[in-house]
Amino acid sequence: MEILHSKIFGENLSSTPLLVFHGLFGMLDNWGSFGKELGEFLPVHLIDLRNHGRSFHSENMSHDDLADDIANYMNHYRIEKAHVLGHSLGGKAVMQFAINYSEKVEKLIVVDIGPKAYPPHHQGIIKALETVNFDEVKSRGEVENVLTQYIPEKSTIQFLAKNLYWEENGDSKKLNWRFNLKTLSEKYNQFVSNAIKFGVFEGETLFIAGEKSNYILPQDEFSIKQQFPKAKFVKIKNAAHWVQADNPVDFAVVVKDFLGLKNN
Repeated sequence: MEILHSKIFGENLSSTPLLVFHGLFGMLDNWGSFGKELGEFLPVHLIDLRNHGRSFHSENMSHDDLADDIANYMNHYRIEKAHVLGHSLGGKAVMQFAINYSEKVEKLIVVDIGPKAYPPHHQGIIKALETVNFDEVKSRGEVENVLTQYIPEKSTIQFLAKNLYWEENGDSKKLNWRFNLKTLSEKYNQFVSNAIKFGVFEGETLFIAGEKSNYILPQDEFSIKQQFPKAKFVKIKNAAHWVQADNPVDFAVVVKDFLGLKNN
């Protein structure tokens, strides 16, 4: 059994830990500042999802697979119960986990995603990523130039470029993606265009949305409460889909408040 890769802050603290999961094409490094800040109060595990960052690659990528990975991770680290937080794809993973393994969840935090199916909307990004020929490009700048032909937003290109690393093969090395582009492309519909499986999590739940994002609509709240009856909803000002990056101060305050952590 393979265990997800993680970085842990505040591991000597005795309170209930917080497990944090990034979104599609992300990695735990995206959450470093948040992990450090919350690690002053409780143990924080920043975790790479399968097929992302330094975690293992697999041909399987269903919501149940992601939920099982979290359960295996907790068993490996002997964590009986945790707060779990997930953004976007990570949010789908923690929702399914809370339904499948409700006894392991203290509080659930879902960031800018609902349990519903979403229409495919990353085709441009996937096309851009697949266009990069790592036998030809020799620098990060060259990779970014390829992506620029397909992706207009510089911030998105910089976000994706964080996944570049030098892959060593004998005496030679070449750039590659840390994420498993093949599986993420092939199984995309399985984890984006599918709702999570129906079930109910009775525990305390917080849905955090970006004020400028349309991932969670007002009309979604009724159906969300069918599965998460104790759900509360908070909108973060001056934030779009990447809520924690757009407004990290307000985001951290909201999370601390929900977890009952004292703000200094």
